[in-house]
Amino acid sequence: MDIGALVNITSKAWAMPILSCLHSGIAGRQAPLLAATGAGRTAFAQSMDHLIEIGLIERNPGYGHPLRPEFRLTQPGIAAAAIAHKIHGVSKKEDQPLLRRSWTLPVLTSLHTPSQFSGIKRTLPAITDRALSQSLKSMEARNWVCRSVDSAARPPRSIYCAVNTGGRISRLIAPEISFNL
Repeated sequence: MDIGALVNITSKAWAMPILSCLHSGIAGRQAPLLAATGAGRTAFAQSMDHLIEIGLIERNPGYGHPLRPEFRLTQPGIAAAAIAHKIHGVSKKEDQPLLRRSWTLPVLTSLHTPSQFSGIKRTLPAITDRALSQSLKSMEARNWVCRSVDSAARPPRSIYCAVNTGGRISRLIAPEISFNL
């Protein structure tokens, strides 16, 4: 998967939790997925529509029997769901609100090696300075990102690196992502 696809998937808050649930074997019907994710109906519907639109899940054409899944993963969706499930496996319940934010996972993925603000921005060209700054601050407050200042450089530069849970997530998904833009 390329970094642009990851950005697209994470643009809806419940997309990754839905993919993780489908990968873990939760029935592809609305009620079990709603219960497993804890999403609200409107946000859930928007995320499902988004996942269908980008081709990661599809409506089951054979749906009609009460026990047959209503939704199923497509071939590209299986790979994305495996990544989502890995992320879910290393994170805690209290981490979920931060993981549902649009830029958290793409920024963590770009921090597979320590980077400057401008380096992260080059990796994620669609991100605004404000969104990147807020994302880094929220992850720094959670101890997922460590900011250090290289005072030997002129002018001094901030270096960001993923640590703790953020580091585990970054190391886990970075090998799965292509950064070719």
